[in-house]
Amino acid sequence: MTLAVTGALLDGVAVGLRVEDGLISDLGPSVEPRERDEVIDAGGMLLTPPMVNGHTHAAMTLFRGFGDDMALMEWLETRIWPAEAKLEPEDVYWGTRLACIEMIRSGTGRFFDMYWHGVEVARAVTDAGLRAAISSVIIDGLDAAKGESMRGEALELLDHLAGAGELVTPSLGPHAIYTVSSESLAWIAEVAAERDIPVQIHLSETNQEVDDCVAAYGKRPAEYLDELGFLGPRTILAHGVWLDPSELELIADRNATVVTNPAANMKLAVGGALPYEDAEKAGVALGLGTDGVSSNSNLDMFEEVKLFALIQKHASGDPATLPASAALEIARGRHSARLGGTPLATGEPADFLLLRASDPELSAGDPEADLVYAANGSVVDTTVVAGRVLMRDRVVPGAAEIAAQVRSRSERLTR
Repeated sequence: MTLAVTGALLDGVAVGLRVEDGLISDLGPSVEPRERDEVIDAGGMLLTPPMVNGHTHAAMTLFRGFGDDMALMEWLETRIWPAEAKLEPEDVYWGTRLACIEMIRSGTGRFFDMYWHGVEVARAVTDAGLRAAISSVIIDGLDAAKGESMRGEALELLDHLAGAGELVTPSLGPHAIYTVSSESLAWIAEVAAERDIPVQIHLSETNQEVDDCVAAYGKRPAEYLDELGFLGPRTILAHGVWLDPSELELIADRNATVVTNPAANMKLAVGGALPYEDAEKAGVALGLGTDGVSSNSNLDMFEEVKLFALIQKHASGDPATLPASAALEIARGRHSARLGGTPLATGEPADFLLLRASDPELSAGDPEADLVYAANGSVVDTTVVAGRVLMRDRVVPGAAEIAAQVRSRSERLTR
């Protein structure tokens, strides 16, 4: 399949772009479509890379608005975990499909997911056309014997995901240090190293988690994981609100990635923000994510990058902290090799957006600053992943049916 885009603006220059076999085959001012190309006339729209959502639980679209205005552990224990106990595989498929529509409509091309029923997540991702690193949640309740009994199923899922196609990256997803035993965490680290796959975990989301870790193991959470051989270039640490400078230096030394989730952290009132200045000073690879919609409550990475930039300025007391260009690089997955953000260049994957430059939010001023401080996902006109047009003129095929499926399933699960 070949695709050509004409009349787009890239860094203020009119360009064309051609796609062959899912890759950008040509990009520049003189590129013209060929006879059998599918052609998109951009008409002066902005050509940009897509966003990378570094941490979410996609199928939690099923629980949007369920348990709002509650503290984290109360929310998990009284709302989310009881509702998730009623989940069926098809629920997760449809919930993930709706999440994919929301991400397509707001400019995300790749996401990192931790949820139940990974086989159905992979099916939904493949049907939707997005890229995703997929892991099923691993929780053994700090019971090493229970964790050992779950290993066969975890390996079986990895084998399935490995054969799910080029859009899917297999991953492992231990929930957190307070729900997964040290024996299971060490085993997960070994499997991730053997297979060279990402491993995702929540870490240092609350101060209570840190205090409990110090009380139980005599060390802070990142140090505890490192002792287990868990920290490494495959490791993605979600949240990181309460990491201290010594932990950030350790994480940087191990080439692990921290993904911050400011909207969810603020909504759940975890009491702080990722210590960005310390992380940047230490050289930590960073990413940005939305978390699940039940704690956000949307998947719009344009909104997330604005909150990210603003909360860091507020926390530091310095408006020059985290300028727009740096925030965008992080939101596009370019600050961490593990997150897989790609540039717009010949030979790179054909993942890109067309943004409506005529929209009020983008009609004046510095484009990068406008994308961070003024825009939201509604400025996205066209989303392309692997050379496949997933949305054009803000239309995603099948959206109404998918939304109806999720509404009926959500009513059953949250009743």
